[in-house]
Amino acid sequence: MTKRQNRMVLVALLIGGAILAITLLFQALGSNTNFFYSPTEVAEGKAPVGKSFRLGGLVAPGSVKRKDLTVNFDVTDNKNKFNIEYTGILPDLFREGQGIITTGSLVKGTFIATEVLAKHDENYMPPEVADALEKAKQYSAPAQVEK
Repeated sequence: MTKRQNRMVLVALLIGGAILAITLLFQALGSNTNFFYSPTEVAEGKAPVGKSFRLGGLVAPGSVKRKDLTVNFDVTDNKNKFNIEYTGILPDLFREGQGIITTGSLVKGTFIATEVLAKHDENYMPPEVADALEKAKQYSAPAQVEK
């Protein structure tokens, strides 16, 4: 083979290797993403079943039930509620009416959480939760009629 053919083979191998590396990178990143869903989106069936995702909203008043380290509670976006089961120690800031985000998966209609995150001060609301609450408010607000 001539020098030019050797260079062409080398360039082709480098391009092929770069394409393979980029493809593997995107596959690895895609499999590790946790998408956020509101209780309304979960109720509508938009969330994946059996795969990990994030669910957030406000802890519904009167819904927290504790049994040893297992806690069952509802999360709401003021339009729909969804039941969550978590086994472990909850964050100190966890309480009814609090904005939270949980990570876990759907199992037989119940969200089994592996992690619960609560807001860190009285003025902070996770952006995903704020957006979900705003969307629910827009969909459920009746049209105003001027007199």
